[in-house]
Amino acid sequence: MQIVIIGSGNVAYHMAKAFSLKNTPLMQIFGRNAVELEKISEELKVPYSTEHLEEADLYIICVSDNSVENVSKMITKKDCLVAHTSGSLPKEVLSGPYRKSSFYPLQTFSKSKELEYKKIPFFIETENEKDQQLLFDLASQISDNVMESSHEKRKYIHLTAVFACNFVNHLFARAKEVSDSQEIPFDYFLPLIDETVKKIHEIEPKEAQTGPAVRNDVRVLELHEQLLKDESLKIYKTMNHSIQKMYEL
Repeated sequence: MQIVIIGSGNVAYHMAKAFSLKNTPLMQIFGRNAVELEKISEELKVPYSTEHLEEADLYIICVSDNSVENVSKMITKKDCLVAHTSGSLPKEVLSGPYRKSSFYPLQTFSKSKELEYKKIPFFIETENEKDQQLLFDLASQISDNVMESSHEKRKYIHLTAVFACNFVNHLFARAKEVSDSQEIPFDYFLPLIDETVKKIHEIEPKEAQTGPAVRNDVRVLELHEQLLKDESLKIYKTMNHSIQKMYEL
């Protein structure tokens, strides 16, 4: 099967790398960013182009959600399968005469961070059983965790991921602002962060909650509020209110 990956960002890089590590041949990586494509091509030994899109059996579109539809229009081959990697878009957003699908990896991707691809959940949706099996077999080459998922279910998977990953990372960034303001090395907090994440592998998140809000420690809450201002103070109050509401305090 001839496979082309479209994109030059984090997802495109990791999809190309995951397949390369399993010796699944890629025909081409295609995109607009020649500098990034050349880096990926040199590392993974895969041909790239910014101008000519090769004909393939499968195109995997790894671009931002607001670019998927326009990029999909570049594919004019009728007898092929096209998949996007978005968690929030339906497969019908793909605009062309080909067979449409989604190939969603549930993970946060950065080019500088190594990943264990076999642990990444993949959620697949297609128009027919034959393509479903094709993508299932393909994803199973790189992951031990491959599932079918409708767009309706995938929307909630993606929403949950935003809470569990994007929002949490933003809180890390805000926490670092606080520590930096007092010249406290953020490295001090890494064991705490690691243990917090480890705990929810064994304990329900709601059961693992600690801190002044769940204890209803008004004195500490007021003290912290005096130390904060602007956006960080708003976030602190909002998070504590949410915690106390969950525990009916």
